[in-house]
Amino acid sequence: GLVHSVESTAANVHELNTAAERLHGDERLIYGDAGHIGIEKRNDFQNCEAEFRIAMKPGQRRVLPETPEGRLLDLIEMAKAHFRAKVEHPFRIIKCQFGFRKVFYRGIRKNDLKLKLLFALANLWMVRERIPDPA
Repeated sequence: GLVHSVESTAANVHELNTAAERLHGDERLIYGDAGHIGIEKRNDFQNCEAEFRIAMKPGQRRVLPETPEGRLLDLIEMAKAHFRAKVEHPFRIIKCQFGFRKVFYRGIRKNDLKLKLLFALANLWMVRERIPDPA
């Protein structure tokens, strides 16, 4: 549940273009939302040993048949969503605990540094229970 890398780009850059930089290389499973469909076909991931578990498009999930196979597929998609939800927790901390709700453009480098600092603080916030009390 901890953040190991932060990659900031301009708003017109799709996140698939920076997906290879966000991975550290030791992943066995890679989860993604429907925007990541086809990621395993990209050149950056041709030699990737990890297994990709990309979510189904919402429109496809809504029309799953009411059969045992359809319900099983829906349960699999629900399990994928539960794993992907862990990624959203640091964003909630940054927004709710630190009040960072809107990015003002100060340049990509300055915004990137601010976000890296906030995610580092969010990591500390998430492990604060595990840190022994010095008293």
